[in-house]
Amino acid sequence: MTKSISDFQNVFFIGVAGVGMSAIAQYLKGIGKEVSGSDRYFHPNEYNKTKEQLEAEGIHCFLQDGSGINDKTDLIVVSTAIEDTVFEVQKAKELGIPIIRRSELLSIIAKSKKTIAVAGTSGKSTTSAMLYQILLDAKLEPSIISGAGLTSIIKQGKIGNAAVLKGDWLIIEADESDGSVVQYEPEIGLLLNIDKDHQEIDDLIDLFTIFKNNTKSLFVVNQSNTLAKSLSANSKNDFGFEDRNAGYSAENFDQDGLSLTFEVLNQKFQMNSLGKHSVENATAAIAVAHQIGIDLKTCAESLATYEGIYRRHQILGQKNGVWVIDDYAHNPAKCAASIKACQPLAEKVIAWFQPHGYKPTRFLKDDFIQEIADSLRPQDEIWMSEIFYAGGTAVKDISANDLIEGIKAKGKNAHFVEDRNNLVEVLKPELKEGTVLLLMGARDPSLETFCKNLYENL
Repeated sequence: MTKSISDFQNVFFIGVAGVGMSAIAQYLKGIGKEVSGSDRYFHPNEYNKTKEQLEAEGIHCFLQDGSGINDKTDLIVVSTAIEDTVFEVQKAKELGIPIIRRSELLSIIAKSKKTIAVAGTSGKSTTSAMLYQILLDAKLEPSIISGAGLTSIIKQGKIGNAAVLKGDWLIIEADESDGSVVQYEPEIGLLLNIDKDHQEIDDLIDLFTIFKNNTKSLFVVNQSNTLAKSLSANSKNDFGFEDRNAGYSAENFDQDGLSLTFEVLNQKFQMNSLGKHSVENATAAIAVAHQIGIDLKTCAESLATYEGIYRRHQILGQKNGVWVIDDYAHNPAKCAASIKACQPLAEKVIAWFQPHGYKPTRFLKDDFIQEIADSLRPQDEIWMSEIFYAGGTAVKDISANDLIEGIKAKGKNAHFVEDRNNLVEVLKPELKEGTVLLLMGARDPSLETFCKNLYENL
């Protein structure tokens, strides 16, 4: 049984191109392991950017045909998306190679470092990236395993979701969607929020309670989120948005275009970002950084240069007076927050959303309808295309149009375009000067290209 990172040397990832898998693969390579992997998105004689970036790090990539697994392989890693019927899983079992879930491996890695685990149903990647930037600028040389690429690392030609430096601290995301949040025993636990996503509220509270109890030294909670606040251990350690009960309260918030300003403990902060949720995430990072000894002035200087992460309110550009913004929002709370964050930029927001997965869309149907409808001003619009299907076993008994019809019934401007490739032509008459076009969706690896092409064709 694999219990320590010293228990293996030659590791193979099935589904290595996935954002969570590629991050761990790069981290292990960075600490001296032999790493290889396969992915169903790798095809013969076909360029794949992620494959190229992994191979540039020394990670050998194979087709998902079993050719990369051999008698030297001493550990196989799979994500929750990899089913037992996959040929490579069967081959590994035949060869007697131990198989471990991605989250189990991450928990083993976390035990080898002083770990800060960032949890919550929204904002984990952004807060992790902000915290990494602050620790980096404070010369603590942190490492990170993230669920999204950091722009500052992407600029180096890398995927951007992992970095291995010499310091003691490791920053990770503790994911609740598959229940794996309970596996981590971090030095510092950070809880951003609790909203319905993947699981019912009662189940989420149970998971985050275990996460709290597993945290060794410091547990920091968002006092402005009612459900998260119920797990607070000490409000003096906590953060909040204009919540004076919290030790770190963001005050005097203002959004001027793409610039945010606020104060924490009388220290002024300025960031290039959007929305109150971004300030909450930043305040969370500040609270943790300050309590491990980083002064507020260093935090402010660092966040002023923070460049963001991949597909989180990523500005694609402005064309004919229309801002086009690409965002990873994919659950009800995230979609609503994303829409609200764009409203100060323009008189009208036209949002487009591609739900992913039939099961999560069905589970969150009523929440999507309510939260998106509540976020829209009378002049705003929501458009959706059909649900993204990633493969595997699924009952296709719901459509994105069911969400649209529900939002329409609440008196909001809602429209369905089944095939997203028809979106540009249908939207063009709606895109007047002084409009923000917000594109939202997750899990679909083609979304980045789709959004960029849409912008180019406006």
